[in-house]
Amino acid sequence: MKKTPILFLLFLFALVVRGQELTIPQLSQYIADNPFLMSPTYAGIGDHIKVRLNGLTQWVGIEDAPDTQTLAADARIGNRSGIGMVLFNDSNGNTRQRGARVSFAHHLTLDRYDDEFLSFGLSYNFNQFRIDTENFVPSNGQIITDDRATTNHNFDMGILYRKDKYYISLNASNILPKNSLVDFNPINEPNTLRNYYLYTGYSFMKNKNSKLEFEPSVFFQWFESDGRSVTDLNAKFRFHNFEDYYYLGLTYRFLNDQLGEPLYIAPIAGLKKNNFYFGYSYQIITNEILGYSQGTHVLTVGMDLFQGISNCRCTY
Repeated sequence: MKKTPILFLLFLFALVVRGQELTIPQLSQYIADNPFLMSPTYAGIGDHIKVRLNGLTQWVGIEDAPDTQTLAADARIGNRSGIGMVLFNDSNGNTRQRGARVSFAHHLTLDRYDDEFLSFGLSYNFNQFRIDTENFVPSNGQIITDDRATTNHNFDMGILYRKDKYYISLNASNILPKNSLVDFNPINEPNTLRNYYLYTGYSFMKNKNSKLEFEPSVFFQWFESDGRSVTDLNAKFRFHNFEDYYYLGLTYRFLNDQLGEPLYIAPIAGLKKNNFYFGYSYQIITNEILGYSQGTHVLTVGMDLFQGISNCRCTY
């Protein structure tokens, strides 16, 4: 089989998925000590202004494969609240997505002695979806000179429960229906972008003085428009050295109707040294694309700036 038809099908698949969701691709970026990228409820948890730069290059070896960059920052305001912003740029062949997400979170203390907390988060999302038409040649031979673009405004909301080393976050993304992309596909383009996701996990340590920590976690996402869903099974080991640490882990992602056929398996590694963060994940593709791609690279770097201790343990 020729390579061109395969690449064309891959392009159509990525176009349909991203054109419908109009959101930041949720792969393994969140597990690189960057949960705010996934949920607004994490804004302001910590005693620094947290800045994370993320680069994701999918399907290395395939021309015009998806490529995403995000810049996320969040900070505490007062003792119990947090704000944050995410800027993102996503390209996929002749399609482009650019946008921003502005978030606010408030954190409550349910039990100060058992470290039991409840957080609420809300985000406003701005997204521009564009098709670059300069490379398109219609059957009639006329050259298309105008690019097609649409703008989408939406909201995310979530709730986060924490008790000691346990956490669970429930979120709804793209709550409002979007305007139909009439210029692109008036019949097949869905108007419902809502998706729901759950993130939960627990950190195990032998005792408070132990240097080794084990954190299993699960990420589950369900899309209302077509009922598809995906799950990540994560395992992460941290080795602590005073305030610094190093980690190794693994992510197993699959469609929920194909448990034994993973979309990818991703080893992860990273470190925190002083106030510098570094994380890397290599996603090993296990389906038919493997013959054409070397996999997907995810790189995260970050800094913690301007430490400010809160009087409330809910933001620790």
